[in-house]
Amino acid sequence: MAQNTPLIERLAPWIAVVVLVVIWEVTVRLFDVPSFIFPSALETAQALVTYSGPIAMHSWQTFWTTLIGFGMGVAVGLVLGFIIGSSRFLYNACYPLLVGFNAIPKVAFVPILVVWFGIGSVPAILTAFLICFFPIVVNVATGLATLEPEMEDVLRVLGARRMDVLLKVGLPRSLPYFFASLKVAITLAFVGTVVSETVASNQGIGYLMMSAGSQMRMGLVFAGLLVISAMAMVMYELFAVLEKRMTGWAHRGQNR
Repeated sequence: MAQNTPLIERLAPWIAVVVLVVIWEVTVRLFDVPSFIFPSALETAQALVTYSGPIAMHSWQTFWTTLIGFGMGVAVGLVLGFIIGSSRFLYNACYPLLVGFNAIPKVAFVPILVVWFGIGSVPAILTAFLICFFPIVVNVATGLATLEPEMEDVLRVLGARRMDVLLKVGLPRSLPYFFASLKVAITLAFVGTVVSETVASNQGIGYLMMSAGSQMRMGLVFAGLLVISAMAMVMYELFAVLEKRMTGWAHRGQNR
């Protein structure tokens, strides 16, 4: 029977953050690093407060842009993963192509997207989509393709059709793979959005950081980095909670 998590374990992430901030501040003060090179934690916090209005506006732009691209990635990833994972032939044929596509730096697509759609939110949405759908496709396809042959044979003997096996056994079995891919994909989606915003946008955290960097306001740049990290961690934890609630059967016995 699972026991309650000790208090020290629940506080561990916050303790790690405090330790990291202290090391950051002490290191900058000790070596007297100029703020235009590496701002201290205090200077970054001051920038967060001073520029809270612009940061909030650009953060919201980055957040909803990322979610749209991520949603597209989930929809396409699920459908494509189901199709590829349902056929051994398609799995063997398409997997190398997906790996090859994923190896292409997504920043290389940004100039193409700008030519097609212009500067703005659309390239950022599509970049987030392109960078996050791969882990979803691969995990869903793997979850379906690795269904035990013995189990499938038994179900077929009992009268189940191939589609029944995939929908009623394969998909539920692939849920742990799917939720694991969501946690990876949402962080990658933020990366894709910010990369595109730094190159081809006039709004968003990526644009704000590029603008601040060109003016040597490094405190604002690091404040933008913290905001991106915070948004990604919140979304990661959200999907981690959903994973535990939706696939608790796959994690039995892991809590001690």
